[in-house]
Amino acid sequence: MQRIGMVLTLNADKIAEYKRLHANAWPEILDMIKACNIRNYTIFLREPENLLFSYYEYTGTDYEADMAKMAADPKTQEWWSVCMPCQKPLDTAREGEWWIEMEDVFHLD
Repeated sequence: MQRIGMVLTLNADKIAEYKRLHANAWPEILDMIKACNIRNYTIFLREPENLLFSYYEYTGTDYEADMAKMAADPKTQEWWSVCMPCQKPLDTAREGEWWIEMEDVFHLD
């Protein structure tokens, strides 16, 4: 199992919309997340900084292939098209980065 933590910011004027979207996440999206071997997926919001932190556990054997499968899914692309306008990458994001993966420096079971 691989633990993944990522960070992103939320546009201040889109917080309510983002919360509403995730309170009513589409079943097809939830199914795709599971089909791509992701478990224990959680998104945290820190206000007033509007910082989003996501955590999940990847239980598959080919992370890149599963992420490509998710990215190619038309329903996932539609979901992203409504969520992405709510978000913005950190100022330190590299070209093409959106959610920025974080280094796993400590874990206790």
